[in-house]
Amino acid sequence: MMKNKIEILAPAGGYDSILAAVRCGADAVYLGAKTFSARASAQNFNDAELKQAVAYCHERDVLVYLTVNTIIFDSELQQAAELIQTACRAGVDAVIVQNLGVARMIRQVAPELPVHGSTQMSVHSLSGAKALYEMGFKRVVLARELTREEIREIAQGCPIELEVFVHGALCMSVSGQCYFSAMLGSRSGSRGACAQPCRLPFSVEGSLNDHALSLKDNSLISRLRELQEIGVVSAKIEGRMKRPEYVAAAVTACRESRDDGEVCRRTRQYLESVFSRTGFTDGYYTGRRGQNMFGVRKKENVLSANEKLLSEIRLLYKDEKPSAKVSFSFFANIDKKPELSVSDGVHSVTITGEVPCERAKTKELDEAVCRKQLEKTGGTPYRIQAVKCQIEKGVCLPVSQLNHLRREALAQLGDCRSRAKQRKVYPFSLPANQKAGERYLKEKRARFPSAQAGNAFRAFDLIFVPLFSEEKQIQSLQERGFHVGVEIPRGMFSRDRQITEKLISLKRIGVCHVLCQNIGAVYLAKKQGMILHGGFGLNLVNTLDLLWAQDMGLKDTELSLEIKAEQIAKLGGSIPRGIISYGYLPLMLCRNCPNKNGNINCASCKNHAKMQDRKGESFFLRCDGNCTEVLNCVPLKLEDRLCDLRGIDFHTYRFSVENYVESVEKPDDFYSKILFLDKFTRGLVFRGVK
Repeated sequence: MMKNKIEILAPAGGYDSILAAVRCGADAVYLGAKTFSARASAQNFNDAELKQAVAYCHERDVLVYLTVNTIIFDSELQQAAELIQTACRAGVDAVIVQNLGVARMIRQVAPELPVHGSTQMSVHSLSGAKALYEMGFKRVVLARELTREEIREIAQGCPIELEVFVHGALCMSVSGQCYFSAMLGSRSGSRGACAQPCRLPFSVEGSLNDHALSLKDNSLISRLRELQEIGVVSAKIEGRMKRPEYVAAAVTACRESRDDGEVCRRTRQYLESVFSRTGFTDGYYTGRRGQNMFGVRKKENVLSANEKLLSEIRLLYKDEKPSAKVSFSFFANIDKKPELSVSDGVHSVTITGEVPCERAKTKELDEAVCRKQLEKTGGTPYRIQAVKCQIEKGVCLPVSQLNHLRREALAQLGDCRSRAKQRKVYPFSLPANQKAGERYLKEKRARFPSAQAGNAFRAFDLIFVPLFSEEKQIQSLQERGFHVGVEIPRGMFSRDRQITEKLISLKRIGVCHVLCQNIGAVYLAKKQGMILHGGFGLNLVNTLDLLWAQDMGLKDTELSLEIKAEQIAKLGGSIPRGIISYGYLPLMLCRNCPNKNGNINCASCKNHAKMQDRKGESFFLRCDGNCTEVLNCVPLKLEDRLCDLRGIDFHTYRFSVENYVESVEKPDDFYSKILFLDKFTRGLVFRGVK
């Protein structure tokens, strides 16, 4: 047996999935409430069902984690706080959150409740893990795109617990950085309402299957022992939207891999048949990103999960599995009431019979009969470890009374085991003086894809160029009178050291402003004493988010792409905030470039490569050599609507594919190009998201 076994963490979209997970050997389950769940279409749990689920799991030594892993607007904060309070009373073991403001709120409402950082937080670097650890997070769910070596680096460099997805669907985008569904139909993936546009046809030159945004399902089940050796504490199965049979098959496979070192042939067949997209991939983990990672769900994949196979899988969780070890101590003396004590090593219960034992007139109770009856724990989660009997010679006790004592003792022990752990809860309120204030649009900024900009932008209050630009080009901009900052790449995978070295070097030439799109970037730039500017990738949408940004030392921040104008106007906090007012907005941040579906070298992305959807619309692909951004097919334009916005201090032009910005000399020439666009979008600032 292996010590400190890696936790098998199963999805539970409904109560049937809990039964499947627990009875097949899961150590923990994660589930969502009726609100604030990133799987809003799952069955999920109301307050009473949540309490029932926790009690059932705890009686069987299974932990329960509640997902509150969506962005949450100001009008919903009170409701979110009440959900956290309910979770505490129900006894959940931890809460998984995406929203930095919600994490801040939990410290006020339920300071004893452990907090896990959701994969929606886009933590894909050691710096991101360190940031969460220093903020008091117990665990982080790492981005699915990490390699084995990158996971190892984080495990060795930070004491925070690591949770890794080992089976299930792969989004094309880094989680928390996808705006595709929101932008195209107002259904936000960060709100649990993703319409999965990535599974629709998209093609690049030489596409393997005309589904350039659809990846096979991830599967690292065979590598559980390796992950454990690396330092991962939890192996997470994706799939709260999937049927209980899927949960049963995946949990069984994980248990066999962890405990036996391999998955048996029949279990592999269950796993492949119950859900697959033309097979599985471990491409991110092994670093073999490319065409072989792409896949779609075909007719034969659907038909493989026939009723005969599903019925066979259901047998895996049909009956209760005795797993909790208990010991009995039975005492019977003439003229005294019999006593039965049961203990699981932590909880102990003693039951006393209703009437005293009598002297036997014919057949006395012997120890063998007593043991036989006490060991009848079928239909319960208990397995007998030891039975101690002290029976006075000549005692008579009906077997029915002995059975009653056993049933009552186990029932009361179950009550003790399932009783919710008491944690203190406190009322929620925004800190004083954090009401919305009158704000005025004072600054304009620009973000460029290179360190080249025409003189038209010299009067801008601040411009950002890529961090890894040539320093000579940055110095040239400074000499020409530009106010220059740098943007840390949104995809930081394994580049903490290079980013830190570059920040140090740039600081020597007078660059001090840094645009940070994730918490890892904030952490690194703060360590170097830079002036911090938050980017849209932080997904800040509520007042508590802004208070977090203030606490972290940010000078100002862009707001999420998914917040509406009315919500912006009501935000509190004193930190200056702004929006993107122009640009081909990034719909996805991908580590496996869509061009790989056509076996195309990513270098072509730098030349404005494009991808087409089924309607013929073209989407730019921009690659920085590490990650690819999928840009919208039309630019955002708010230049002529800025007067309709309240509560912002600055706005940003986000340039990505506009070649003219390198040479445009006059501001009027620049503005005319934007104001008279034929095709554009207003984004989400007026229509919002679901």
